[in-house]
Amino acid sequence: MGGQEQNGDDKLLGCRYVAAGPGPGQETPKEPGGWFMLLCSPDGKDPDSRGPIWVPAGADAPPPSPEQVAEMARKRLRLPMPKIRANPAGEQLVNLPTWMWLDRDSWGDISATASVPGVSVTALARPLSATWSMGDGSSVTCTSSGTPFPSGGDPKSASPDCGHTYRSSSAGRPAQAFLVSVKVQWTVTWSGAGQSGTFPNLSTTASASFRVAESQGITTG
Repeated sequence: MGGQEQNGDDKLLGCRYVAAGPGPGQETPKEPGGWFMLLCSPDGKDPDSRGPIWVPAGADAPPPSPEQVAEMARKRLRLPMPKIRANPAGEQLVNLPTWMWLDRDSWGDISATASVPGVSVTALARPLSATWSMGDGSSVTCTSSGTPFPSGGDPKSASPDCGHTYRSSSAGRPAQAFLVSVKVQWTVTWSGAGQSGTFPNLSTTASASFRVAESQGITTG
C-alpha cells in the first residue's frame, strides 16, 4: 500500500457565527435568544453540517468542537480516482486468467488537516477494498490494489490476489467489449485535540472496456 499523502490547506480556518433560522425539525425555545450558523473555512463561508444552534440571549456562542473541525478536515480530503490496469494489456482471451490491479498512486492513505486556534484535527482515508464488476455478470472483491503482472510471467498463471477468468467472449456486446467497473471503498477516521472518531465510508469509481476474444486452436496431424 502506498504511503500517506498529506493534502489540503493547513491554514487556520476562519470561523464566525451568523444569524440563521431553525433547521428542519428544530423548535425555537421560548427563552430569549437566537439561531446562529457556524461558518468555518479559509474564507469563512463553509456552513457547519450539523445545522444552526440556539444561543441564549447574553451567552457567547461555543467555539468549534473537535468534531466540527474534523468535518472541515474531511471536506478537504481529495481521494484519487482509480486507474485500472490489466493483463493481457490488450485483448483478453476466454479461459486465460486476467490480472487486474490499480496504479499505486490511486491506492494508499490520504490525509487532510484542519485547524482553528487551539484545535488541530486530521482526517485519514484508507482504502479498504476494490469491487470489480467484470461486465459478464460476475464480480470480484479484492482487499488490495492487486498485483501487477510480472515481466516474463507465465500468461497462464492466475493473479495471487485480484483476477478473473472470462468464460465467454464479448462478441455481440456494445462495442464488442465488456464494460468493467471498479469501486474502491475508503474508511475515514479523524483524530485531534485528544479525541477521535469515524465518518461514513467514502467510495471512488472508474470504468474501462475489456475486449474478450475466443482463442483459436490449431490441430495438426
